Amino acid sequence: MTLIDVGKNWEGRVIDGKFPLRQWLGGSENSVVFLTERTGGGPQKAAIKLIRAEVFSAGNFDEAAQLSRWADSAKLSHPHLIRLFESGRGQIDASNFLYVVMEYAEENLAQILPQRALSPEEVKEMLPPTAETLALLHQAGFAHGRIKPSNIVAVDNQLKISADSLRKAGERDKQALSAYTAPEVASTGSTPAADAWSLGAMLVAVLTQHEPLIAKGKDGRVAIPDTIPQPFYGIAERCLRFDPQRRCTINEVLGKPEVQEPPPAKAIEKPGLAKRRNVWVILPFIAAVILLAVLFGRRSHQPPVPAAETHPTQSPDAANVPAAQSPAPFHDSATQTQTGTAGGRVLQQVLPEVSQGARNTIQGHIKISVQVSVDTSGNVSQARLISPGPSRYFANQALTAARRWTFSPPQINGQPSPSEWILRFQFGRTSTQVFPAETKP
Repeated sequence: MTLIDVGKNWEGRVIDGKFPLRQWLGGSENSVVFLTERTGGGPQKAAIKLIRAEVFSAGNFDEAAQLSRWADSAKLSHPHLIRLFESGRGQIDASNFLYVVMEYAEENLAQILPQRALSPEEVKEMLPPTAETLALLHQAGFAHGRIKPSNIVAVDNQLKISADSLRKAGERDKQALSAYTAPEVASTGSTPAADAWSLGAMLVAVLTQHEPLIAKGKDGRVAIPDTIPQPFYGIAERCLRFDPQRRCTINEVLGKPEVQEPPPAKAIEKPGLAKRRNVWVILPFIAAVILLAVLFGRRSHQPPVPAAETHPTQSPDAANVPAAQSPAPFHDSATQTQTGTAGGRVLQQVLPEVSQGARNTIQGHIKISVQVSVDTSGNVSQARLISPGPSRYFANQALTAARRWTFSPPQINGQPSPSEWILRFQFGRTSTQVFPAETKP
């Protein structure tokens, strides 16, 4: 029996006498993740991952070595790396576990891709911080080993990558093979070159909603869909090469030379300035280089002003919220108008009814995503949660409100057409915002 089968019944249990299992968040055959709380200066929301102890004995791995890996990983610090807080051993009934407590992430890319591919603009925002964080790990002697959409997450509107599976470069572990796994990993273990492969596979996945087909061609390269726009086609092509020596490195993605002679003294620049000026030099278009250099140096920004019907809806007391807020890393972009097609519009937006007592329990923001199907009259015919967040209460309030929205249906060849929308609700202590985006047609 997998942990998915039994883990949901463990809500309310306590691990190691100090970490309550507040809500089941997900799991696999040998691991499960719960929402939990940390003490010290007031409860702090976090996630706790439990892994069956027998996984380590079956794979000839040392439990103490894994705890040591987590302790080493917890010492790493980067704005785009999930923080690890604490790890140890725990027990539920007769089952023994290793656990690690980490930052709680509201959503991940794997939840977005079934609904839509990322736009090139979104990938331009995602790729630099992801590559920058990998470069830090490689410099510190680590490899990530599991770069894929489910490990690219959002924490308080900040994009981060997971840190619970880090390995010393060259260290082997047992992992399921997938398109994100470099072909040499079984013999070499996780390496920076293997991370480059994973990054290329992820680029294909987020831009096409499909993992790359790993078929070795005569030139030792993976076939990249020609629908992927430049510069991402070129980056993916250079990452997805079967020979690790022929792959581009993460530093090359960032436009940093691997090894070179020191420049003359008069040419030495401050590191921060050099980094911003040299970002992504492998990209083929000068305009793209300039744009991505700006994105690379940007950490907090205002989203582009959308059309009137896609303005985020705020509750009346939203004026109390500071104006400068970063958008969610995986925010939805407006659907492009195609020939003979006019996009739909929101006619009536309904905000969830939330008590102040419930708001007072919020730390940071609670994010809920609802997908609605809209008929040709503009009414919601079906609504379902696609990202329920950590609270059933707020998820139900968002779902109830979403069913009451009305729309002006899109027009295809002059005729009204059914549509689908994703409504992203963001609950805070003083306000509620909603970011609507049409996903079909």
